Amino acid sequence: MYRDILIPTDGSDASVTALDHGMEIASNMGAKVHLLHVVDVGTEMSASAVGDIANDLTETLDEEAEEALDQAEQMADEAGVTSERAILEGFPEDAIPQYSADSRIDLIVIGESEDSTFTEQLFGSTTEDVLESVTTSVLVARE
Repeated sequence: MYRDILIPTDGSDASVTALDHGMEIASNMGAKVHLLHVVDVGTEMSASAVGDIANDLTETLDEEAEEALDQAEQMADEAGVTSERAILEGFPEDAIPQYSADSRIDLIVIGESEDSTFTEQLFGSTTEDVLESVTTSVLVARE
């Protein structure tokens, strides 16, 4: 039923919950997982006018992306699941649906934290934005 499963990850507890669910589904179905980290350009742009701070922030964000994907890839290996990793720059709410369409994803497994920030309450979360933007099946894994 599912051959290609997308699991966006940022290294958060909610992402780890999504990885747990996604790996179990992939293992049971013999599916491949696509591990995606989106470097949020909104975060990068907020520091872009500050010179050296922008370079340090970009380096930190790149390191965080690699660490999150290393963790996800290790989970895939331990589950015996084939994986592919990708890092994109952009807004997660745009990059996740685009990657899903480009890669012909059958299922997106995305984490959602019960602790929402004021900004998420006001504008909505990435998870909500993805749900509204895709025609693919989505499993929301709550931590």
